[in-house]
Amino acid sequence: MSPDDESAPGRVTLSPDDVRHVARLARLDLSDDEVELFTAQLRTVLDHAADVAALDLAHLEPSSHPIALHNVLRPDEPRPSLDRDEVLAVAPDVEDHQFRVPRIGGEAP
Repeated sequence: MSPDDESAPGRVTLSPDDVRHVARLARLDLSDDEVELFTAQLRTVLDHAADVAALDLAHLEPSSHPIALHNVLRPDEPRPSLDRDEVLAVAPDVEDHQFRVPRIGGEAP
């Protein structure tokens, strides 16, 4: 990116020193080649964010999702459940008319 591009309206000015400063804050040790690469990449990302921020969206209503959502699940309607005695009859272990499961971790009995 040329210096003229950096000074264009809406363009982000980001210097290698800025990248070094952020890298120092993040405790990253970057080589000079990495600083050069990350400066260019971060300029691109920040320029894109500036382009999005510059959009005139006043005519749009806020939304939580870009497309309309609808519930794809079946309606939750009551219906008969399984017979408790039949289910417990095939359970591996039963105690006090309930499933008995192994103790987890250090729980007391």
